[in-house]
Amino acid sequence: MLTNSSILITGGTGSFGHTFVPMTLAKYNPHRLVIYSRDEMKQWNMAKLYGDDPRVRFFIGDVRDKDRLARALNGIDYVVHAAATKIVPTAEYNPFECVKTNVLGAMNLIDACIDQGIKRVVALSTDKASSPVNLYGATKLTSDKLFIAGNSYSGSADTRFAVVRYGNVMGSRGSVIPFFLTLAEKGSLPITDARMTRFMITLEQGVDLVWHAFEDMVGGEIYVKKIPSMKLLDIAIAIAPDAHHDIVGIRPGEKLHEQMISFEDAPHTYEYSKHYKVLPAINNWSMDPERINGGKKVAVGFTYCSDNNTEWMSIDTLCTWIDQNRNKIGKI
Repeated sequence: MLTNSSILITGGTGSFGHTFVPMTLAKYNPHRLVIYSRDEMKQWNMAKLYGDDPRVRFFIGDVRDKDRLARALNGIDYVVHAAATKIVPTAEYNPFECVKTNVLGAMNLIDACIDQGIKRVVALSTDKASSPVNLYGATKLTSDKLFIAGNSYSGSADTRFAVVRYGNVMGSRGSVIPFFLTLAEKGSLPITDARMTRFMITLEQGVDLVWHAFEDMVGGEIYVKKIPSMKLLDIAIAIAPDAHHDIVGIRPGEKLHEQMISFEDAPHTYEYSKHYKVLPAINNWSMDPERINGGKKVAVGFTYCSDNNTEWMSIDTLCTWIDQNRNKIGKI
């Protein structure tokens, strides 16, 4: 589907974009891959990685600017929406700015994609959008609902929207693994809560999920990849086995365990070999055989949380992953 197509990724200079772009170029050889973002320095640095590759284009712009989006989307077939204000404390202290990007930006993109005749759009979501307790999660839940409803809002247009949702990305900039690595030599690591658990996913797995969504989507689905969980204490032990642990308490807006599918979503959720799919409650789409596509309905009362997961990552597995990826941990 993506082969020889034109693709645009919003927020494309972030962690996901730095993995999505080279993987997609290698697998699908698109005619054009446009990185749309507002940080000129990040674009300048990223452009050096691709030299004179005629397939890769850079477009300065903000998802808050609907006119600029319309210009960038001219001639595009497929869109990945990765732009967001993501840092939880930043969103708590700058709520208006978070809403402008995550909610109004989503509305702008939906309108512009419909107007420009984009074929399919996949928006990136987060575990924090499931039963949100912080502003970032609330804005991403709103964004998810907007993209789902966009399939009705598009009317007779052929543009279709879907969402992928995943949790903690291993080794991404600002995440716990690079943070612990910087403190390992000091002999002490701050632990928010000894009971805390987190989902563990690599950026490569996130890209695979986006590719699958493009191939599988009818419109309105939320895709959730099956991934392992890990205790925060075990992450700390893997990085610094002899370090002392200082319990510092949960930060404002932080959850003890990550959740990607809530109890309320269970009646519309289907299970597949490598992922779950939450279908829309609106328009009876959750009963559409084409959207279900062979899935098995989950049990009544099902939730997908990092503490009740059936798959767990071992300390040895994480140590091996760190050794294999040490040169890029925390870089993007």
